[in-house]
Amino acid sequence: MIYFFNKYLIINSVFYKAIIAFFLSFCIAFILYQKIICWNQKNSMIGEKIRDLGLFGQKEKEGTPTMGGIVMIFSTLIPTILFSTLNNVYVLMLIMTTLYMGCIGLIDDYIKIKHNKKGLSIMGKIFSQILLGIFIGITMYFNTNISIPKQKIESKDSHFFKKKEYGFNTTIPIFSSIYHNHEFNYAYLLSWYNKKWKKYAWIVYIPVVIGIITFLSNGANLTDGIDGLTAGISSIIFALFSLLSIISSNKIYSLYFHFIYIPHLEEIIIFSFSFLGSLISFLWYNTYPAQIFMGDTGSLTIGGVIATLAIINRKELILPVLCGIFFIENISVIMQVLYFRYSKKKYGIGKRVFLMAPLHHHFQKLGYHENKIFNRFIIIQMMLSMLVFLLLII
Repeated sequence: MIYFFNKYLIINSVFYKAIIAFFLSFCIAFILYQKIICWNQKNSMIGEKIRDLGLFGQKEKEGTPTMGGIVMIFSTLIPTILFSTLNNVYVLMLIMTTLYMGCIGLIDDYIKIKHNKKGLSIMGKIFSQILLGIFIGITMYFNTNISIPKQKIESKDSHFFKKKEYGFNTTIPIFSSIYHNHEFNYAYLLSWYNKKWKKYAWIVYIPVVIGIITFLSNGANLTDGIDGLTAGISSIIFALFSLLSIISSNKIYSLYFHFIYIPHLEEIIIFSFSFLGSLISFLWYNTYPAQIFMGDTGSLTIGGVIATLAIINRKELILPVLCGIFFIENISVIMQVLYFRYSKKKYGIGKRVFLMAPLHHHFQKLGYHENKIFNRFIIIQMMLSMLVFLLLII
């Protein structure tokens, strides 16, 4: 009873800190965005150079200040540093992901503004994302400070009193009748072939993490082509992950909702709320017609952080559904490029699947206004989020 009472107080104290962090992040970002917009109107030094894609209203966006992602990162990290426990491995992973992807995006934006409209090469971005995926995968799998629900006691004389079981437990949103509490272990994939291979489950897990981070980061980046779209979609996703973190960090809640209980997870709620506050503040200025853009500094960071949040929550396998818009935007570009090359090689003339990729530009070419595309994508994201939550609790 005493334990439950203490645990209840801890969760609530973290939740209250998260609420304060949300409003602090929102206010910091709100003020800084306004100052950047006013400063750029006078100096015009960080205006976006728009590529001519033949889209309606495109030229009006020329000169809109970019790199709003810098403010997003700053306003997220300040409350996180102030209110979080900084020796928590999950918090450190999220801070490092934010700074790392922010730096990659900043380099990309700087090249676009000062040198080349194309920015950092595609391979340069992918290589950077792969490095982050390797870091996150190794940390999650091998770090002894990351505990998992199922542990076995080793010898008391050993350096570590507890040792992880082989493999890595995560959540699979389907097959609840097969997998208890939607719990799936990556070691199962290898044990089908040979049970002795269970200890090499990291060979499967780390590539999955790399693929998720790379695909989602690029997806968020590609979706950032319509005012408010990436920020609006991401706000809904961050709100859901905040809820999932609250449930997974508490033994009572996780048992009730059939989630994997993850000790020491409650600290990332503060980070999630901080990022959500900065996103909503950005959305205030980024809705059509946008007064500021996040640039690759923001979009790459958003994708990387969402992927890392999912991996920490052991919910990475829900991302193809939850982040379905990001995935489809990414797939639309891949399909467009591959089919164009295939048709050019076979017929001598390059053909296209869509009028323009990514997918949101296809709808623009069909004559849909940005606001209509934005509103419908937001509705779809709400439905995807509700679907994922239902899949997790049934």
